[in-house]
Parts: sequence; C-alpha cells; structure tokens
Amino acid sequence: MNNLPLLFLGIFFTLAFSWTGLILTSQIQFGGLVQTTQQLDAEGNLMEDEDLFPQQIVGLAKHGKEVYIDLGCMYCHSQQVRRPGFGADTERGWGNRQSVPRDYILQDRVVLGTMRTGPDLKNIGDRIPSTDWHHQHFYNPQITSPGSVMPPYAFLYRVQPIGDEPHPNAVPIPQSSPYHPGPGLEIIPTRRAEALVAYMLSLRLNYSLPEAPIVEQ
Repeated sequence: MNNLPLLFLGIFFTLAFSWTGLILTSQIQFGGLVQTTQQLDAEGNLMEDEDLFPQQIVGLAKHGKEVYIDLGCMYCHSQQVRRPGFGADTERGWGNRQSVPRDYILQDRVVLGTMRTGPDLKNIGDRIPSTDWHHQHFYNPQITSPGSVMPPYAFLYRVQPIGDEPHPNAVPIPQSSPYHPGPGLEIIPTRRAEALVAYMLSLRLNYSLPEAPIVEQ
C-alpha cells in the first residue's frame, strides 16, 4: 500500500512523457502548417495571385475516399512517396518528389497505408489519368495488370443488356477478353465505382512546395 503513490506517479509520468513525445512534439513541429504557394517571394511570403497547395478534395472524389477506406484499400496501398535514398519510389515513377507533412494538412483522415502489397497511390491520378483504365482495373485487375494479386471489385458494377444505344458510361472491355460479360451485355459502374475512380484521379502530387520542390529532370 505504501508504494501506491510511487506507482501512480510512475504511470502518470509515463503517460505524460508519451503524450509529450507523440502529440505535443508533433503539434509544435507541424501544427502551424497551412496552405502555401508553390514558391515564396524573396522575403519568404506567399506569392500573390497564385494558387494555394495542397488543395481540398471535393465533390465525388471526397465520397470516393470513403469508399476507398470502406474497401480497405489502405491495407495494400500506401499514399506516401519516400525521399530518394529511402526507397525507389521516384525511380518507379510513383512521384516526382517526396511527400511531406504539409501534403496532408487538409485531410480529416490520413490514409498513409500499412503496407505495399500494391504500388503507392499518392500520385496515381497524374500517373494514370485514364478513367477507363481505372474502371477496368477495379472491375478485374487482370484486364490491366495481368498477374496482379489484387482481388476484383466486380460488385461495384452491374452487368446489363445493351439497349438501343450503348450506355455512355459503359466500361470498355474488348469482346475478345475473357472478362467481357458476353454478347449483348455491358458493364456499368455504380455510384460507388464512379466515386472511387474520381478519388483515384484526384490523387496528384504534381505541385511543388517550398520545402519539397519538384526538380525537373
């Protein structure tokens, strides 16, 4: 019983030390980060009449992020481009510069990912800007990436008979493909599929920041 005050103090200081190291230190380092222009003027101020970055994800792409999280995509894909010397991300074409804390300041939930079973997606919208490619990839990854271990997400699409005219949003799949639904049928993305693809296309690390400029090759 006499050791209870010491035990309490030990627990208190352990928690306080952890909180200081993980929360307070991070807040001091990054809590003041705000949007910025791609370059600063000679006095270190924002450039006038220039866009601010990073930009907020809005509209259908914002809903697509919820779909991305709901499907657990972050368990196989990351969204953080490592700096040269800490991986081959830039050599693989996954980004033209490293990711930095400012890139994430407008995100309510940061989905950095837990592992890389698949490629990093931080710049996928700039790397593969094709809507059709992404729909094909989600319907069945074997169409675009033969041998991929990614599971198909065909449940995000519906197969229906072609009417008098093909649906304008039908996913184009060659009839010779083993993944074509069959003669007279077409594949139509659901709202969730459209949102997910919109989110993929919004992931672009194609802007410079003062602390992380894009170096032209």
